[in-house]
Amino acid sequence: MRAVARELGVDVSTVSYWVKHAAGQRLDRVAFANRKPGRAWNRTKIAVEQQIIGLRSKLRAGVLGEWGADAIVQALNARSGPSPARATINRVLARYGLQDGVRRIRRPAPPKGWYLPAAAAGRAEVDCFDFIEGLKIARGPVVDVLTAKSLHGGLTDAWVLAGKTTRLTAPLLLQRWKRDGRPTYAQFDNDTVFQGAHQFQDAVGAISRLCLQLGITPVFVPPLEHGMQNGIEGFNGLWQSKVWHRNTVANIPDLQRRSDRYIAAHRARHASNAQAAPKRPRMPKRFNFDPKAKLAGTIIYLRRTGEHGEVNVMGHILNVSPTWCHRLVRCEVDFSAGVIRCFGLRRTAPHEQPLLATIQYHRLDRPFYGAI
Repeated sequence: MRAVARELGVDVSTVSYWVKHAAGQRLDRVAFANRKPGRAWNRTKIAVEQQIIGLRSKLRAGVLGEWGADAIVQALNARSGPSPARATINRVLARYGLQDGVRRIRRPAPPKGWYLPAAAAGRAEVDCFDFIEGLKIARGPVVDVLTAKSLHGGLTDAWVLAGKTTRLTAPLLLQRWKRDGRPTYAQFDNDTVFQGAHQFQDAVGAISRLCLQLGITPVFVPPLEHGMQNGIEGFNGLWQSKVWHRNTVANIPDLQRRSDRYIAAHRARHASNAQAAPKRPRMPKRFNFDPKAKLAGTIIYLRRTGEHGEVNVMGHILNVSPTWCHRLVRCEVDFSAGVIRCFGLRRTAPHEQPLLATIQYHRLDRPFYGAI
C-alpha cells in the first residue's frame, strides 16, 4: 500500500480506504462511486445501476451511436421487460458522472440600445413610445394609453386617449419634447399611427416627418422581436399595476389625474438617472410642422432577414446578404444621400455591426396630405 501511495502521490490511508471498499472483488465489478454511508430505502439497486452503466457502454460502441437515457430505456425494455423511468436513468448517469451533454451557456445581456451604437455607448438618448390598448372604464368608454420612457434617463409619461390616432399623438410628443428636450432617437413599433400606411410603397407617416423636421431619427423595431421594446413594455406593465388596477375611475380626466400623480412620483424617484443621461437639446423656439416639406435625414428600420437574406423595407424587397439569413439587420434609409445602408446585428457580439450592403434609393417626392 505504501508503494502504491508513493506512486500515485496520495496518502496511505486513501489507498487503504479504497482497498477496503473493493473488498476483494474484481476491479471491473467494483462500484467506485464515492457514496455517503447508508442508502435510501427507495434508491435504485446497485445491480440495476451497474446494468444501466454497462448497457450505456455497449450502446456507445454500437452501430447507431445512441447511448442516452432514451436509448437505454428501449434496450432495457427489449431485454427484461419494464425498466426504470427515464428520469431515474438520468439520475444514475449523473451520479456516476456519465452525462456528457452540453449545458446551455448563459451569456450576459447586451447593453441598453445595443442596436444603436451611439445609444449603447451612452452618447445619445432614445425615447421609446407604445400604446396600451383596450382599457375599459367601468360605466365609461374604452381608452388607449400612450406611454413613453427614455432609455437612459427613465423619463416617463402616460396620456389617456379616447382613441389612438396620429392627430392626438403628435401634439403629445411635441409637449414632451418641449418640456424635456429632444432625444437623438425616437423608437416606435410598427403601428400605423407611428409608421404610416403599410399598403403603399415608400410611405412616410406624419409622426416620422415630424421627427425628421426636428432632427430626431425615428427607429422602427421589428414585429414580434423580443428585447428591443423591453423597457417601454416593462413600464406598460408597471403603469397598469400601479395606476389602472389600484384605482377606480369614472372618466378619462379622472384617470389622467391619477396617472399624472404617479408619473410625477416616478420621475422624482428616478431623477438621478435623468441627470446622468445624455443631454437633450432644446426644442426650437419657433417650430411649425410642414407636412409637405421635402424629406431629409434618416429613418432606421430594424428587421430580420428571410431565408435568402432578403428584407422588406418601406415596401421594397432588398437583397442584403445571402450569408446573413434569418438574422437581424439595421437598415438606415438616408433620404439626403439617397441610399439604404444595411448593418448586421448579433446579440452575442453587439459591438460588431458590419456593413452588409449599400443600396441606392431614390424616392419619388409625392405630395403628403396628412396633418397633425
